Amino acid sequence: MKKLINDPARVVDESVEGFGQAHADLVRVHTDPLFVVRADAPVQGKVGLVSGGGSGHEPLHAGFVGAGMLDAAVPGAMFTSPTPDAIAPATTAVDGGAGVLHIVKNYTGDVLNFETAAELADAEGVEVRTVIVNDDVAVEDSLYTAGRRGVAGTLLVEKIAGAAADRGDDLAGVAAVAERVVGSVRSMGVALAAGTVPHAGTPSFELTEQEIEIGIGIHGEPGRRRIPMAGADEITELLTTPVMDDLGITGEDQVLLLVNGMGGTPLSELYVVYRAARRLLEGRGAQVTRSLVGNYVTSLEMQGASVTVLRLDDELTTLWDAPVRTAALRW
Repeated sequence: MKKLINDPARVVDESVEGFGQAHADLVRVHTDPLFVVRADAPVQGKVGLVSGGGSGHEPLHAGFVGAGMLDAAVPGAMFTSPTPDAIAPATTAVDGGAGVLHIVKNYTGDVLNFETAAELADAEGVEVRTVIVNDDVAVEDSLYTAGRRGVAGTLLVEKIAGAAADRGDDLAGVAAVAERVVGSVRSMGVALAAGTVPHAGTPSFELTEQEIEIGIGIHGEPGRRRIPMAGADEITELLTTPVMDDLGITGEDQVLLLVNGMGGTPLSELYVVYRAARRLLEGRGAQVTRSLVGNYVTSLEMQGASVTVLRLDDELTTLWDAPVRTAALRW
């Protein structure tokens, strides 16, 4: 294992400390317990948005804290859910009097810990609602979830819900927008090679030089199947077709296409995947009216990518286009 780290047990603390120093105009870092909030938090009269999860998926979630997106992010240990004793104070820290929305990826630990934190915040007078993101079409059940996993579609939920909060929607309204995105977004990923969790020191799973895994999770959870290595167009079709089928994509649809890197795949390859996915969508008659390509929801240095499709309407398009200023996403 070769990594630019010091003590494996201190990686998350040191990384978040450096993140806060680099982006002090956008965020503040609270160290004990560990969480990140907007530099101007709490914003009075605005619904606060809080998300989080195990570290190793950067820039998710801390990279999306800022105007037009999240008000707080709670990083857990590598691939490990943050605990309620960090989520609850992050929630109260961003309550501007309009309540707080928790955006939670559908992993058992995340769901349980955010639920407990919501109860703790409620005891302090903060109204909390929760939206569960479950966009991964690869598996219905696994050892990690009850139902589908939350993966790269989480980024789209956070951006669009963040825009709804910034325009002044109340808590019920922001939650409703977030649920609409959850209902309209699907993803599927592929792994060519695994990442290595620092405290483990070995790759989280093994693939031969001739194998890839279709439908892999962002923590290295098993996918649908292992197949021989193939060309990018063939692999992209194996990802994009199940996503389109699950959404019921037709010629009437306008969509956002996100091609997300898992951390170890260069942008040149991600654009090859985007080219193939867009061609498949347009072959169904869909119009790709918004696009995003890059490493946004990663799995350490895993080689691979995921394809995410969001069915758009006029309101969701307007909210996607709304200004955002975070470390990892801004326009």
